[in-house]
Amino acid sequence: MGDPVLPGGMQPNDVDRKRIERALDARARYRYVSPEVRAVEGGYRIESPCCSRNVDPAGGMIDIARLEYASALQRWRLYRKDHARCEWTLFAEFGALPALLQMLNQDPDRIFWP
Repeated sequence: MGDPVLPGGMQPNDVDRKRIERALDARARYRYVSPEVRAVEGGYRIESPCCSRNVDPAGGMIDIARLEYASALQRWRLYRKDHARCEWTLFAEFGALPALLQMLNQDPDRIFWP
C-alpha cells in the first residue's frame, strides 16, 4: 500500500483547476462573463472581467479570489482582493474545496464579485 493521498493533494493541479472552473458556472453574480482560473504557487487565482465597472471603469480583468491549500493544516484558504490597497486578505479557511466554492459562488455581500 502506498502513502495516503491528502485532501487537496499537490497544488496546483489540473483536476482541481477543472473542478473550480466547473463550480464557477453555478455562481450567483455575473454569470454572463467567463472567469479565468490560473494556477499560482500553492493554489489558484480567479480573474474576471469587471462588469460592474466598480473596480475597473474600462471593464478589464480584475482579481476575484485566491484559493490556497495549506497542506500542513489540511485546510483550504480563501482570500479576497482589497482592490483599494492592491493586496490579498484572508477571508476564511475551509476543510474542503466544495465548501469554499459554495461561499465564493454565493457571495451575498459582494466581497469577491464587486
